[in-house]
Amino acid sequence: MSILTKEEAQALLKKVLAFSKSDECEVSLSGTEGGNIRYARNAISTAGDISTLTLSVSATYGKKTGSASINEFDDASLEKVVRRAEELAQLAPENPEHMPLMGPQTFKDAITYVQATADMTPESRADAVAQSVQASKDAKLQAAGYIENTTSFDVVANSKGLFAYNQGTDVIFSITTRNEEGTGSGYAARGFNDVRKLDTLGATKVAASKANGSAGAKAIEPGKYTVILEPVAATYMIENMFRGFDARSADEGRSFMSKPGGGNRLGEQLMDEKVNIYSDPFNKDLPSATWNREGFPLERTDWIRNGKVENLAYSRYWAEKKGAKPLPFGANYIMEGGDQTIEDMIKSTEKGILVSRLWYIRLVDAQTLLLTGLTRDGTFYIENGEIKFPIKNMRFNESPVIMLNNVEALGKVERSISVESYRSYLIPPMKIRDFTFTSLSDAV
Repeated sequence: MSILTKEEAQALLKKVLAFSKSDECEVSLSGTEGGNIRYARNAISTAGDISTLTLSVSATYGKKTGSASINEFDDASLEKVVRRAEELAQLAPENPEHMPLMGPQTFKDAITYVQATADMTPESRADAVAQSVQASKDAKLQAAGYIENTTSFDVVANSKGLFAYNQGTDVIFSITTRNEEGTGSGYAARGFNDVRKLDTLGATKVAASKANGSAGAKAIEPGKYTVILEPVAATYMIENMFRGFDARSADEGRSFMSKPGGGNRLGEQLMDEKVNIYSDPFNKDLPSATWNREGFPLERTDWIRNGKVENLAYSRYWAEKKGAKPLPFGANYIMEGGDQTIEDMIKSTEKGILVSRLWYIRLVDAQTLLLTGLTRDGTFYIENGEIKFPIKNMRFNESPVIMLNNVEALGKVERSISVESYRSYLIPPMKIRDFTFTSLSDAV
């Protein structure tokens, strides 16, 4: 019962709404089915299948809202969860920012579901892992990895007549390889809606090359360097920027989009003119749902265009307060790239550093978006257009906003997954000047 069709979900939510006695009622339902394999030291350690189905009810009286959830679906349980939400609403304080529920909307069909991914089995996952493990053994390395596929659906309906449904699939894979001496490490991560695009063998070979190539790393002096960030490393930096596309936090002086003295940077030239960032639920390489939980249809939205701040997200409440038009956040984020390969970027670099991955990233200052973190899983010194030797990992202090003002070149866009957030993005490799490294790290 974990994956309901649109018709089945609509019938269930209509039944739940019929129990409601509150001024407004919203019901959401989500379900997942899937499986996973985790492995370490070239051997599977755990494997399992997952099936979940959860229904949530929010009841509102005036500006007072209460919510309750349940995973039982007989009529008595459905009525009970509605009554519980109503009881909690009566006890809740008024929400001064409450907005009435939205009525019926028209949503385009998403392109997030791929049957081949939904058809994955324990055997197909095991086959994918077997290829990865064999590639690690062939390279005389130890591998630790994870693969998971999910088929899911989300649906929301309310007492004003809104109904939205989406079904999707996803598969993620990550792999870390290390040599026996513990002196070299490599990493790769992939995420797709369509499992037919996943190449665990190829990803493991990339990680293995990094692991063997990073052994015997040398120390260099920290400082400002030209860096080439591979897509995974670039993703870890700029994903921290996307939540800043919020008009309210900018207007209230809480983000890098805040203007000194008040207001936001909408329309300002904030980055290099080569930078273009947008959201598009119909991007074939990174599709998303076509609606959000408030009930807004999602369309293509440009956030940064030629380095200028093109749009900021406005909630309904903040839009009404500021006399603006509501604009929802994107469900995906895509940064346009160029036509260069990483090899092209290396060849054009007199002195610099190739960064495979960043990790342990923490926010230092919200208003400048200054971040700190460490390189990991393969960091290499470049001189006269060639990789000369692996270098020890270093700590950086850098802001992605400043970084995107120092863009020298962008490469071909790739779909990258951030294992810290388990979100996928389309991000190009990028060549950046004056990237700040502050200290060395002996960690491998």
